[in-house]
Amino acid sequence: MQTSPIRLLVVDDEEDLELLVRQKFRRRIRKGELDFVFAHNGKEALEKLAEHPDIHLVLSDINMPVMDGLTLLSQLEDTRPEVRAVIISAYGDMKNIRTAMNRGAFDFVTKPIDFNDLEITIEKTLKHLRTLESALESRDRLVALTRELDVAKQMQMSILPRNALSSETHAIEPLMIPAREIGGDFYDFFNLDDNRVGLVIADVSGKGVPAALFTTVTRSLLKSTARNSPSPARSLTEVNDLLAEDNDGCVFVTLFYGVLDLRSGILRYCNGGHNPPRVVRADAQVEVVPPTGNLVLGVVAGHDYRDAEIQLAPGDTLFLYTDGITEAENAGQEEFGEARLDRRLASLAGATAGDIVKTVVDAVQDFAGDAPQSDDITCVALRLNATLS
Repeated sequence: MQTSPIRLLVVDDEEDLELLVRQKFRRRIRKGELDFVFAHNGKEALEKLAEHPDIHLVLSDINMPVMDGLTLLSQLEDTRPEVRAVIISAYGDMKNIRTAMNRGAFDFVTKPIDFNDLEITIEKTLKHLRTLESALESRDRLVALTRELDVAKQMQMSILPRNALSSETHAIEPLMIPAREIGGDFYDFFNLDDNRVGLVIADVSGKGVPAALFTTVTRSLLKSTARNSPSPARSLTEVNDLLAEDNDGCVFVTLFYGVLDLRSGILRYCNGGHNPPRVVRADAQVEVVPPTGNLVLGVVAGHDYRDAEIQLAPGDTLFLYTDGITEAENAGQEEFGEARLDRRLASLAGATAGDIVKTVVDAVQDFAGDAPQSDDITCVALRLNATLS
């Protein structure tokens, strides 16, 4: 495909320079590689630049009538900062050449002109311009991608319950601190009927927009199946089969889904390969919610998920979290870990759900210090205040 020639502007009041330049570069001009535009002073040069906005390289003398090269440089800095200027002047005019370099000239050649040296200088300047153009294009793509990621993150956050839930029987408080890029954590809680509350926490593999889309799909599928099934395991079985269809990227999600019966305090749950939640008892004992031996979702269709149950009593708190809590690292690459989490939770017996999530997250961030956050930090606390009579 034929590309447009690179257009250069030569500014010099010597009439014979135009003929010499055209003679030197005649082959490249005929091949359509280069195209030269000529002006005889700085004022004419500005007019030519306005006429040809594709000019990004100017070869200019310093001493010219009407507007000299130094003034032209100042005008270029204000009006066309992307243009690179190469100064052409006598070697004895070194003081002005130094002034020109200080005003932003990219390079210089001396008179009488060595046209081989001039061609080398032109090529060096064009190479610089191509590198700069590539860098600017990369920057623009990065800015556009960052904007897209910000929009995706806002969309991802907008579908999550933002407000805590509080009633006479129970209180639910979530807290998520997203990492610098879009992550795959999500949580949800919703009333299934007057007596039952659904509670979800999950972590999708990977980062970025694909993970965010997968979280949205998973959340929607689970919520729709949960309404029609009293069993968390049955819901996860159905969601897993749907996610595993055409999952060529092998994206998967770890997910804990529990249903709390507010009449009895029994939590019926299914854990699909997620971090085991904790129960903080009213007497400050911290218990690990037993695993159910199920696979992560989205990889193997046909897996038969299983339920389990645990009893909650008034004053107990169920604490759900993602690995952004336990795998947070400090500057020494030491992880926060489950032992620190359990000790912190034990000290929070009797605290509100809001105080528990805030204190735990504060502890994780204090532990990490200045180490960069590499994963979303997400947790949800459900405190049972009383059972329905």
